[in-house]
Amino acid sequence: LTSIYGTAGAIVIGVPIGFLMAVFLSKVANRKIAAVIREVVDLLAGIPSVVYGLVGMMVLVPAIRTAFSLPAGDTLLAAIVVLAIMILPSIISVSETALNSVPREYEEASLALGATEIETYFRVSAPAAKSGIAAAVVLGVGRAIGEAMAILMVAGNVANMPGLLSSVKFLTTAIAGEMSYAGGLHRQALFSIGLVLFLFIMLINATLNLFLKRNKEGN
Repeated sequence: LTSIYGTAGAIVIGVPIGFLMAVFLSKVANRKIAAVIREVVDLLAGIPSVVYGLVGMMVLVPAIRTAFSLPAGDTLLAAIVVLAIMILPSIISVSETALNSVPREYEEASLALGATEIETYFRVSAPAAKSGIAAAVVLGVGRAIGEAMAILMVAGNVANMPGLLSSVKFLTTAIAGEMSYAGGLHRQALFSIGLVLFLFIMLINATLNLFLKRNKEGN
């Protein structure tokens, strides 16, 4: 449950921000500003996950501890925020590419019919690019559900029922933290966790393919 809640929380935060940033880069920002932001996004994409975890441990965890008067700030909330930041680069890049592939004629026709630019972006461009945006979301889910090191550093790695302000353990952190000394049934359980993660990703990919197929048939 913790992995599902953490991934869902990261998607709820990361997808809207990433999509809006992609719209800004593709349709609103001038070339200089867009170029600078793209460089920052590329830089974020190349940062190792352990660095995200270290920054989260040094900055985010103390902030959460102070803000909510907790004995420790290693919580599910910290993990969600770190994951949301980590999935932003892929969501922004893929969504922007999808928006840029929308024919300019669609937008010009919408503007000619009296729609504002904002209405055109969200009612014409975004629906036309929904397959690419869906792919961006799946990439984000895959990154979030498979992350281990950064989460190990900010979530507390304690086997609790998921609570936003509780220290928790993700499936991936269980594998990363326990595989080195596990043996027998314990080791088999960790391999089973890996299989569950694999099947979960396969299910998400199959759902995306079904969505894209139906969307193509509908068009």
